[in-house]
Amino acid sequence: GRESWMKFGYFVVRRKYGTMGYDKSYDRVNTRNERPLLGINRIFHKVTTSDDPVIPELSHEYKDSEDMIVFATDAILSTLMTCTRSIYSWDIVAQRVGKNFLFLDKRDKSQFDLMTVNETAVEPPQDEGNSMNSPPNLALEATFINQNFSQQVLKKDDSAVHKFGDVNPFVDEDEHGEVASVGYRYRKFQLSENVQLIARCELDAVLPPGGSTDEVQYMSIKALNEWDPQVIFGGSDWRHKLDAQRGAVLATELKNNSFKLAKWTMSAILAGSHFLKFGYVSRIHPRNSTKHAILGMQQYRPRDFALQINLDVNNAWGILRVVVDLLLKLTAGKYVVLKDPNKAVIRIYNVPKNEFESEEDASDDEEEDASDDDKSDS
Repeated sequence: GRESWMKFGYFVVRRKYGTMGYDKSYDRVNTRNERPLLGINRIFHKVTTSDDPVIPELSHEYKDSEDMIVFATDAILSTLMTCTRSIYSWDIVAQRVGKNFLFLDKRDKSQFDLMTVNETAVEPPQDEGNSMNSPPNLALEATFINQNFSQQVLKKDDSAVHKFGDVNPFVDEDEHGEVASVGYRYRKFQLSENVQLIARCELDAVLPPGGSTDEVQYMSIKALNEWDPQVIFGGSDWRHKLDAQRGAVLATELKNNSFKLAKWTMSAILAGSHFLKFGYVSRIHPRNSTKHAILGMQQYRPRDFALQINLDVNNAWGILRVVVDLLLKLTAGKYVVLKDPNKAVIRIYNVPKNEFESEEDASDDEEEDASDDDKSDS
């Protein structure tokens, strides 16, 4: 019979890094009491799996393991786990190393971390060129909003900040500027009897102990954004509808951004967040994509929200296991997992081992034999 992932889905938190604390005053924001979204100039590190300095330390511990070990980030895993909802193309680099390691990475300079806008709508955005409502520009705007929003809603008072063990592992001493406040948990999941998964997961904020709980509670914080209600098919003006008809607003977002919301939910579950908190952020004027206001907040428990959006968590783990099992059967080498831009199909391609590497990486490999230059369907 089919095994439930829950039999294997227990996890161990291996490492924790970072600092953060949530400012509850944002829970009182509404359309009559909106707050401007501030441009918070902080450095965000979106480091891929293989460039993460913590991963080699963890992989060293498993070098003699009989199990197969998969290393990835929550963003990569949640993309695979919810891939049946995706419309646009995306790709992930898979590296089979030695007899038992699999590293899942994003490509250098890819658009992987940009947030799509209305990807699953009946009429997705069609503007082209430099239009602020073209899909690439909307994605940049949504990503900018999410980054600023996730920092703005944190407490500014250092004494209220929850420290997560070690400092942020990605901070470079040569960097000038303030690094964004993010928490990282390295979690181990048993994916099947002989496959373990080590995932770096991000948390955006914490709530200190209080009320009915004496433990710290973790949060994932995301922003849904309104760009032009006149253009969106079936859209409703948030400033008129959000306070009285929030359910209808969210239902439209679920239709138009099904993949993005499922990814956020799955990432929150992977990270062990107690709460998934959404901010509703809108342009102050539809013709200006640089100035925004926060109109409201909404909070869910991630598993409850998964039920609400018909995201079957067991099925998501099942999809991941199928993809991982396929990749683990391949010989050592580099592969690309590509979502077909026109069909609901994922393809796996074998690529040369120095493909997608930056020039510095490539120069290190020049002496090595590059005999596997043929690209092939797998």
